[in-house]
Amino acid sequence: MNYKNVFELLGGLGLFIFGMKIMGDGLQKAAGNSLKKILETLTKNRVLAILVGTLVTAIIQSSSATTVMTVGFVNAGLMNLYQAAGIIMGANIGTTMTAQLIAFKLTDIAPLAIAIGTAITMFAKRKRTKDIGEIILGFGMLFVGMKMMEKSMRPLTELEGFKNLIITIGQHPIMGVLVGFGMTAIVQSSSATIGILQALAGLNAMPLSVALPILFGDNIGTCVTALLASIGTNKNAKRAALIHLTFNIIGTLIFMAILPIVVKLIPILGGDIKRQIANSHTIFNITNTIIQAPFIPLLVKFVNWIIPGKEEKEDVMALEHLDTRLLETPSIAVGQLIKEVVRMGKLASKNLSTATEAIINGDENAIKSVFKTEEVINFLEREITQFMVSLSNTSLSEEHSKIVSGLFHVVNDLERVGDHADNLAELAIYKIDNKLPFSESAISQLKEMYKTVKDALDLAVESLEKTDFEKAKNVILTEKKIDELQRKFREDHINRLSKGVCNPVSGTIFLDILSNLERIGDHSNNIAQMVLDQEHKD
Repeated sequence: MNYKNVFELLGGLGLFIFGMKIMGDGLQKAAGNSLKKILETLTKNRVLAILVGTLVTAIIQSSSATTVMTVGFVNAGLMNLYQAAGIIMGANIGTTMTAQLIAFKLTDIAPLAIAIGTAITMFAKRKRTKDIGEIILGFGMLFVGMKMMEKSMRPLTELEGFKNLIITIGQHPIMGVLVGFGMTAIVQSSSATIGILQALAGLNAMPLSVALPILFGDNIGTCVTALLASIGTNKNAKRAALIHLTFNIIGTLIFMAILPIVVKLIPILGGDIKRQIANSHTIFNITNTIIQAPFIPLLVKFVNWIIPGKEEKEDVMALEHLDTRLLETPSIAVGQLIKEVVRMGKLASKNLSTATEAIINGDENAIKSVFKTEEVINFLEREITQFMVSLSNTSLSEEHSKIVSGLFHVVNDLERVGDHADNLAELAIYKIDNKLPFSESAISQLKEMYKTVKDALDLAVESLEKTDFEKAKNVILTEKKIDELQRKFREDHINRLSKGVCNPVSGTIFLDILSNLERIGDHSNNIAQMVLDQEHKD
């Protein structure tokens, strides 16, 4: 086997992995909100969790991506370990679809698929049609890569060293497990290494008895990706990654114990050696899931024992719903992004209330609370924006791309709401320090203005959270009322000044408060308009 064969093998492997990624991205974009809805159906029902894991992995074409995403969900507090265990088991079943696909002899039509996929991707005008083009293109690239790998490895079968290695693995199956583990740990894709395994087997380079231990090792090797992804996460996320490793190790031990029986039973199902490897992969993961699913509580207890200690409560200065690992599945990341932005909106609304309370009651503790929460709002603005920049560079559907684009403006508006609440707290300090009184009429008007602005802001945040167009329309109407109230209260204030009812310095503070509240109304209006823009784009 010369350097040309090595280059062809690496090129074929690269095409295979890239084709799988393009196909997965196309499937994910074509699925759109369906992927998010699938995940949202998740409950504590372990069977449902397994089905969700299977479906999601079948769509994104990568159990590693699903497991990394699950680690991110656990780290973000979106799901518990019981749910994560079900998702991980399902992911192992879903990833067997790739091996089953490879087992079909479709290499002859692969170049045609690339031609059709390229033409659709380049010339189609509709985004959804382009997504379908990506699926076809990725499908073609996957099989061309497979053909290149088979061709490059043909000389390998003639080498005495390789033949001796196959004989050694046949005599020492544990060595096969280690080979499979090492290959997948390096390549970071069990589908790719199983593809190589199928390519070699297709050349009659190894019998099923040698291929199966390597296959089992591949399943353990794929856990490395999730383990690496769990670095820097909380304890529960590390436990989720450990569940993945434990599940595959237990499964491998079971199947290695009955290896001679499996080698005899698999051929009964029919098909060539490639199909037998694909069937073995599917049966391995389905059987493991059936055996281990009833023992999910014990798995959770085991990983809690390995990684002891209670999860420390997250500091408020942290993201609750976002984790960079969610970028593996952009459609789900968009849903989590909206939740984090809504959280930011609720904090901004809370600060508005606290700042108004500080003005009316002269509460210095409330002022301190405003400044502390404002720091969190500023932190969220920075972190959410950074996450959105990363998300914008992933394979987003057209619909999700527009949502993320709109959320950039929403985050900016909410940050400005936080700034205005901060301004109100500063005005409260000035009022307290200078012992400035407000007339009963002024206080009454401030309360009315505050209540109307608070209603507008809360409605805007709710309309974003639930994509509620009616609430968004109500914000537009409420904002007009806010403008009218500001004009009326300014006129009333001038009348109070002329009658000497109001202190001139207090009056200046009053006008500044009105101005800040009115600006919050404007930002609420902007948020509602973004929601309504989504209605017009549907």
